[in-house]
Amino acid sequence: MPPIKSENVSWQFKTDKINLYAYKNNFLSEEECDQIVEIGHAKKLELGNTKDNNKLKTRKSNISWLSPSDNLEWLYRRLTDVITDLNNQFFGFDIFGIQEGLQFTNYKAPDGKYDSHTDRAYGSIIRKLSISIQLTNEDNYDGGDLELLQSDKADKMDKQQGKLIMFPSFVQHRVTPVIKGERNSLVIWVTGNNFK
Repeated sequence: MPPIKSENVSWQFKTDKINLYAYKNNFLSEEECDQIVEIGHAKKLELGNTKDNNKLKTRKSNISWLSPSDNLEWLYRRLTDVITDLNNQFFGFDIFGIQEGLQFTNYKAPDGKYDSHTDRAYGSIIRKLSISIQLTNEDNYDGGDLELLQSDKADKMDKQQGKLIMFPSFVQHRVTPVIKGERNSLVIWVTGNNFK
């Protein structure tokens, strides 16, 4: 008896329209970046933490938290507009806001970094989109590249000052070690209902 030939019975309902990332050039001016860096440094910087508290092995950076009351209501309003626009164009996630504040992050040479990780964790707040805003002029430091990882490929993000990069929070990413100078950035997580 000849072997039974199986057919491909795949039937797609919809195609995947979720992009790896989206960006907005010149989201902030040089002056606005400098103002945010000043506010971030004026607040109490503390060692950045990780979910497993494995601080220096995985992550070496200092952080502070910025809120609208830090004279940044203008930034929250601008973020609302760009997040809504980029999400509608490139992700289509069900989102409802920023619940954790804005994380100002400072990476210093010779080894400020954040190894490969995702921004989602079981049993935690539902982060859907992650945002990184470059605050430091790229000529002022070496290393400190934000890289998005897919299988064995690393997509290195542009380091233009004032650029906003947005990606799904389940995407693996890292910040390579800063080997000269220091890199300042803003990190934001946009939350929403359960993925389904």
